[in-house]
Amino acid sequence: MQLTRRHLTGALAALPLAPLLSGCGARGRDTLTVWAMGNEAASLPALVRGIDWPATAPPIAVQPLPWTAAHEKLLTGFAGDSLPAVGQVGNSWIAELAAIGALAPVPAHAMRLLGDQFGAVVDTNRIAGKTWGIPWYVDTRLQFYRKDLFARAGYAAPPSGWAEWKAALHKVKKQAGDGNFALLYPLNEYEQLTTLALSAGARLLRDDGGRGAFSDPEFKAALAFYKSLFDEGLAPRVSMAQISNVWAEFARGYFSLFLSGPWTIGDMKSRLAPELQDAWETAANPGPDGVGSAAPGGSSLVVFASSAHGEAAWDLVSRLMAPGAQLALHEATGDLPARRSVWTAAGLIRDPAVEPFRTQLDRATALPKVPEWERIVTEMQIVAERMVRGQFSVDEAAKEIDVRADRLLEKRRWMLDRGRTL
Repeated sequence: MQLTRRHLTGALAALPLAPLLSGCGARGRDTLTVWAMGNEAASLPALVRGIDWPATAPPIAVQPLPWTAAHEKLLTGFAGDSLPAVGQVGNSWIAELAAIGALAPVPAHAMRLLGDQFGAVVDTNRIAGKTWGIPWYVDTRLQFYRKDLFARAGYAAPPSGWAEWKAALHKVKKQAGDGNFALLYPLNEYEQLTTLALSAGARLLRDDGGRGAFSDPEFKAALAFYKSLFDEGLAPRVSMAQISNVWAEFARGYFSLFLSGPWTIGDMKSRLAPELQDAWETAANPGPDGVGSAAPGGSSLVVFASSAHGEAAWDLVSRLMAPGAQLALHEATGDLPARRSVWTAAGLIRDPAVEPFRTQLDRATALPKVPEWERIVTEMQIVAERMVRGQFSVDEAAKEIDVRADRLLEKRRWMLDRGRTL
């Protein structure tokens, strides 16, 4: 049994986004409507004009959504039976939308579109034996670092093993001078701890996603290593809100390394002074014994189950995944292509700032595919911050995260015990 539109309608009726439905839902049965977000939405009309769309097919209408409202708009659209034919969906939302029955599974003829993609990204779209979306563009998080400060400390790049990496950070901090740190790990962001945990091989959830696995040795090893970075003075105990200007602080050497995604490449080029353009670089994440892991990200193209244009919708997805369209998306937005072949065509493998992302994506690990995951990882970070500030030991923090995760997963366990799907 799946959660249904009826189950959501009452809960969503009070959402402040409900008025957004008027005037921006599907534009009638004779139009193939696409919902998209951010830079992709701005670029999509031109991409659509560039594809060879059959004259006999329904006309395409692009509806832009702000990222800040998109998640609730998708849920509200499902409850109100007003979802479009095709949508751009963040990969972390796939599990939730599949659970409520909003998505149509990828048909057999469209599975070929996954042939030359990154395995971990594709895996984020596979739930309960079915594939629910086609990755459109990809991202992940890795290290951006001050190449010049690492060189002064005697390193051409950050080492790939945790022990050597930490030793290098101590030397970099000395080079940075009093009052400065080696790295920025904001205490209100969960990506840093999640990356360490995946690099340590932590499974994060157990029992078919019904309980937390944060007391496992692998996660506790990552948690202890994370804590040590603050205890040893390598990272300041601050949230991102306490950093007035990331680029200015990175430029002055307040920190020499931070974690971010491919969108930061453009920010580096536009926000750092000309004399610092050759002073930064990217590198794959460290792990306990070599190059570590990371969570795969990006967005996928999905076809909604309620679409009246299923065949045409999958045809559009196929055309947007063609190499030429993928290359055009990259050129318009800077997004990293989902298809490996386009990386070669675009010359990305020769770009020293971009190539490490391919290395990292090859070693990425899909996060747990449960609708509750984003809430769980938020609770994880709340506890981790309290640990860093001295309120929990590592063992206590791991146990507390399990307690909070298990509480959030109570309904999932109830469903699993009765043989129902989520």
